Amino acid sequence: MTGRIRVVVAKPGLDGHDRGAKVVARALRDAGMEVVYTGLHQTPEQVVATALQEDADAVGLSVLSGAHMTQFAKVVELLKEQGAEDVVVFGGGIIPDDDLPQLAELGVAKVFTPGAPTAEIVDWVRENVRGAEAGAQA
Repeated sequence: MTGRIRVVVAKPGLDGHDRGAKVVARALRDAGMEVVYTGLHQTPEQVVATALQEDADAVGLSVLSGAHMTQFAKVVELLKEQGAEDVVVFGGGIIPDDDLPQLAELGVAKVFTPGAPTAEIVDWVRENVRGAEAGAQA
C-alpha cells in the first residue's frame, strides 16, 4: 500500500460535459493522489463497482444535468449496500444551494459549485479523506 489517497472521479448519468471533472481529476493527481477517471455516462452501479475494484478512499461525482439528487443518492446507497460506508462521497456541478442540506443528509460529504478553486478541492480531500494515510501508518 502506497499510503496515497485513492479517488474515483465519475460522471454519472447522461451529462456529456466533463471538462470540470477532468480538471479536478488532474488537480488531485498533480497533488499526489491516485485518481481513476471513469469517463462519461456512467451508471451509479458502474461508479460503485469501480470504487470497490480500485479500493477507493473517495468518490468524486460531477453532475451538471440536474440529476444530482438521484445520482448522488444512488451512489451513496449502493456504497452502503456493499459495506463501503467509509468511502467518502463528494461532488460538484450545477447544484442549487437549496439542495445542499438534503445532499448532506443523504451522506454526501461536500459539494463544490462552479468556480471552486482546485486548490480548495485538493485541500478538502486531503483534510477529509484519511483512509489511505491511516492505513499506511498502521
